[in-house]
Amino acid sequence: SFLERLCANRVARDVGAITYTQMLNVRGGIECDFTVTRLREERFRIVTGTAFGRHDLAWIASHAPDDGSVAVDDVTSRYACLGLWGPRARDILQPLVTEPLDFGYMRARELAVGPVPCLALRVTYVGELGWELYCPIEYGLRLWDVLWAAGREHGLVAGGYRAIDSMRLEKGYRVWGADIGPEDTPYEAGLGFAVKPDKDFLGRDALLAAGEPGRRLVCLVLSDPGAVALGSEPVLSEGQSLGRVTSGGFGYTVERSIAYAYLPAEHAAVGTQVEVEIFGERVGAEVAAEPLYDPDGSRIRA
Repeated sequence: SFLERLCANRVARDVGAITYTQMLNVRGGIECDFTVTRLREERFRIVTGTAFGRHDLAWIASHAPDDGSVAVDDVTSRYACLGLWGPRARDILQPLVTEPLDFGYMRARELAVGPVPCLALRVTYVGELGWELYCPIEYGLRLWDVLWAAGREHGLVAGGYRAIDSMRLEKGYRVWGADIGPEDTPYEAGLGFAVKPDKDFLGRDALLAAGEPGRRLVCLVLSDPGAVALGSEPVLSEGQSLGRVTSGGFGYTVERSIAYAYLPAEHAAVGTQVEVEIFGERVGAEVAAEPLYDPDGSRIRA
């Protein structure tokens, strides 16, 4: 009931369910953005972005009741996490476990990967089939070794943050602190699917009272693939500033330069032509339908 009151999405689902949700402030702005996994009837695990753990912990703890009915614990240092993603992820992982990997997208299950006890979350931040694998911190190196050895014949490679960032742009996955934040509502950010207005939650009244958003976060595809926006670049139409880029980069799978920006609603329709000023040069850009990669989500649900 505590999480239902704070989360805009419905998190009181069955055990093993993973929910993507936001926590809002009283203005309807996005204070937190993360997944909530129901581990037991009264136990949940929240996984948030690397840089936002302290912020989210403080927000949740500050709203916890004083009667001791809710315990909020930071367990970050107890676990190592490896993300195994890609079209051959199941081929790599299945021989290492003793049960079929038949649980679906946005589900979690405890299993042993070789000798390593893990909680496997069927989620992705890169838009491909795969799992986040959480194990006790002392098993982290062993989990890496087991996966690395099993993946060798399948062409497994190690990917860092920049690879993840490129792929999440292609899928339109938002970053808190850049694309979304306390001044942005889920409806402005294109996250209305994660809002359940038929339940009571913090920020609901302000969100509903605001009506149709006057601006929207859109995906821009630049006409020059060699021009890359990094963030804060002006977006213009007929010389008039419409907004600024929230985040951007090159999508190596779709082979396009991508930028996200909040634009007035009247400029947010797919096909709208604008310009992005990059290092003093104005580059043509078009509002594109998102996501650019795997728009029907078939790969993440494979």
